[in-house]
Amino acid sequence: MGTLGMVLMGIGIVIALVYGIILLVKAFQTSVWWGLGYIFVPFVSLIFVIVHWQVAKKPFLMSLTSIPFIVLGMVLMPESAVTQLPR
Repeated sequence: MGTLGMVLMGIGIVIALVYGIILLVKAFQTSVWWGLGYIFVPFVSLIFVIVHWQVAKKPFLMSLTSIPFIVLGMVLMPESAVTQLPR
């Protein structure tokens, strides 16, 4: 079960990372300032998604598909493996 949990968490992290990069590219395509803000300023990514909903809707909603993978992976992972994750 621990291996399955790690695999599911890995899949969820990859999904979140891919769609996070796609959103970053969309922010830079909108403006260099949006892209830099997306990288360096907290919550600008959320503001970008709200303000530019038509552009960011699909990648944002697709990134939410990573949540069940990560949660299920954490549930299936044994307690000893959770304490060994890097912090």
